[in-house]
Amino acid sequence: MSVYFPKNFLWGGATAANQYEGAYREDGKGLSVQDVMPRGIMAPPTAEPTEDNLKLQGIDFYHRYREDIRLFAEMGFRVYRTSIAWSRIFPNGDEEEPNEKGLEFYDRVFDECLKYGIQPMVTISHYETPLHLARTYDGWVDRRMIGFYCRYAETIFRRYRGKVKYWLTFNEINSVLEAPFMSGGIATPKEELTDGQLYQAIHHELVASAMATKIGHEIDPENKIGCMVLGMPTYPLTPNPEDVWYNLQEDRKNLMFSDVHVRGYYPGYMKRMLREKGVEIAMEPGDEEMLREHTVDYIGFSYYSSLCQSADPEAEAAGGNLMGGCKNPYLKKTDWGWAIDPKGLRILLNTLYDRYQKPLFIVENGLGAADLLVDSPDGPTVEDDYRIQYLKEHLLEVSQAIQDGVELWGYTTWGCIDLVSASTAEMKKRYGFIYVDRNNDGTGTLARYRKKSFFWYKNVIETNGQCLEES
Repeated sequence: MSVYFPKNFLWGGATAANQYEGAYREDGKGLSVQDVMPRGIMAPPTAEPTEDNLKLQGIDFYHRYREDIRLFAEMGFRVYRTSIAWSRIFPNGDEEEPNEKGLEFYDRVFDECLKYGIQPMVTISHYETPLHLARTYDGWVDRRMIGFYCRYAETIFRRYRGKVKYWLTFNEINSVLEAPFMSGGIATPKEELTDGQLYQAIHHELVASAMATKIGHEIDPENKIGCMVLGMPTYPLTPNPEDVWYNLQEDRKNLMFSDVHVRGYYPGYMKRMLREKGVEIAMEPGDEEMLREHTVDYIGFSYYSSLCQSADPEAEAAGGNLMGGCKNPYLKKTDWGWAIDPKGLRILLNTLYDRYQKPLFIVENGLGAADLLVDSPDGPTVEDDYRIQYLKEHLLEVSQAIQDGVELWGYTTWGCIDLVSASTAEMKKRYGFIYVDRNNDGTGTLARYRKKSFFWYKNVIETNGQCLEES
């Protein structure tokens, strides 16, 4: 299999503030929805932060960012995707003035990246809506959230002008369908949330994304502002036309978000779906023009797995992932039940590029596994050949997609350093090239150790992927 990546391809890694920064109340930071989610995505939140929430300390990037960025530079990162904790900048979310100490922290982080020639890529809102906005306004159900978000976005666009070029407006925006509290800061319990409230919240996020894109381009025309969706290609379980049609409908639940971000309007199938649900979106004058005139520059997406879909309610459930679906009998699974499908990444890349002809960016991809730290002549390490194999198989398919004609700007592996899992809120599910000595019970020294995959990925970047052909 021939291997090709463009000369200017942006190799790197990705993290999120709420999963690794720690220092959850330091230097004026307010609480976010993550601070009351000690059990992960689907568990109900707690009333107040509890000590068993590993995200409160994370891996202490807040105090160790220089060490970690130096390790990223040692691997040769050209881009580093991270997020800004909204409640570090606006502790409650609805203040008039930002928290200067929070702004200064990210100045230091981005300066450290640039010192090594690493381009920061920043997610403006990555599952960390300020808790005050969730509990006071019911998150994105309330239209006032657009103003709060745009004030925050304008603040960071201006502050980091010349330091940050690549931006993403919302992380995995389509996940609000399944995880409204974590994704949309919606405090109403999911089982009580009406379709009208949910899709109104989605509309508010889409308008806010377009407004932020407008603001970001006005402040710096060099900014590249993208959307970010949870990418999960779906296959009909059988060739039965009922399965094929059901699969198309399920796929459109994800595609409708990128359709609006990229095309600038609600597609016909989405309008019909809303009519049939009895939902009438409350649009204000200018909303449609905002969506149409301020579309994104590129599409960022995560990819971990694919799904099968079936109209048969008795079909075996896939399990293990946020988006449901049926078990694919042809694929193996990770230890956490996610189907391993490298070819699915090539399929998704081609599907998105065929549909939009917009540049793409893989901003999350990786393998969560229960790594074992072992001794070696060079010190503690992890012999994670399984991760190397997983990433190699996916990158070979990425190379094929590029040769298919897909315009792909870059690739950032998820959790390039071990951090607290979003789905399960545990440390045991590790993704990184760098092992962090922290355990599920909160013990550990927080020391960093290079895994075997660290040196493998370093070689991938050094050779611009050519070593994949040789290995």
